[in-house]
Amino acid sequence: MVAARRGRRQAGSGVPLTFEVIAETLRERIRSGGLRPGDALPTQAALMREFGAASLTVQKAMALLKQDGWAVSRPGKGAFVAHRDYPDGADGPDGPEATAPAGGTTARVEALERALAEAAQQIADLRARIEVLESGGGGRGR
Repeated sequence: MVAARRGRRQAGSGVPLTFEVIAETLRERIRSGGLRPGDALPTQAALMREFGAASLTVQKAMALLKQDGWAVSRPGKGAFVAHRDYPDGADGPDGPEATAPAGGTTARVEALERALAEAAQQIADLRARIEVLESGGGGRGR
């Protein structure tokens, strides 16, 4: 008999892998209202302690939550419960009508479009500054 490596299960064995258990536990906390949109998700260290899991396992769980739209990352701040409809037709903490934040996808798209317009304006301003510096800098940079 070949011994399985510790913590490994065969795919398709019907037994969920640890990262799947972690992800499902966090999804259930979101569904039940224990974690609400905008709330910080537990840190990687906290999840490692809670589940006795390795760093990579927790990272895979978080990647799964993000991929499925349950969580978002904010660089330098951590991972947070996503502000959106719950995926897979699941009801949120107060039923289906309460799962969508005000404005939903349309509001997010509009916010992204505003941010993009602001970024484009900043780029245009920087280009104008560069042109002024190059023209008034005695020909340097050309």
